[in-house]
Amino acid sequence: MRVLKGFLLLVLVVGVAVLGVWRGWLSVPPQWNPWAPLDVNTPPNLLTRYKLMALRNDPQLCDQALATSGLRVTRQADSSPQANCPLSNVLRVQGGEVALSSSFLASCPLAVAFALFERHALQPAALTTYGQKVVQVDHLGSFACRNMYGRESGARSQHATASALDIAGFRLADGRRVSVLKDWPKDNSHAQFLRQVRDGACDMFSVVLSPDYNAAHRNHFHLDVGPWWICR
Repeated sequence: MRVLKGFLLLVLVVGVAVLGVWRGWLSVPPQWNPWAPLDVNTPPNLLTRYKLMALRNDPQLCDQALATSGLRVTRQADSSPQANCPLSNVLRVQGGEVALSSSFLASCPLAVAFALFERHALQPAALTTYGQKVVQVDHLGSFACRNMYGRESGARSQHATASALDIAGFRLADGRRVSVLKDWPKDNSHAQFLRQVRDGACDMFSVVLSPDYNAAHRNHFHLDVGPWWICR
């Protein structure tokens, strides 16, 4: 009974605190306020995934986050609801501080997660390993209207909603290229860098799959902002 009373008291205190933050009675730093816009300049925390999901159906909130991202984007018209893979609140990401091998379509959460990844995972790993920045991300695409692994039946891939991006490698400021396919199996600085990047991506993306996951990912990192959590 004493344990139950203690639990109920804790729930009450937490509930009052959440209500206080929501109504503005309590002041907390924006990064710890669930209702404050996501700021890409702030390192990810436990609320980041929640804030990313809040961007999915709120273009205004999306624009607020993108304003802090440094990305160059173009908003795309929503597709027909009758399309095989309908898209809404989708952007074409054209690059930012880091160039892209080509532009890609992205849901708002994916675009903002990519900006977080570049700022708080990719570049810190490059500076730690090489003492220089990454200047280009080479990718294999984002949107693809298909099921997982291209199967004829089964669950849709996160690529079908432009919520996933496959990254194949990176180019450093001195011109060197780092390839997931070629460098992941090695025991050198490139392999070390790739593992730091993979681990860091798990703070921004819901699913991060590398060559450690299966042979289908031997040549790329799969990054998505879907409902499941896995980092391998």
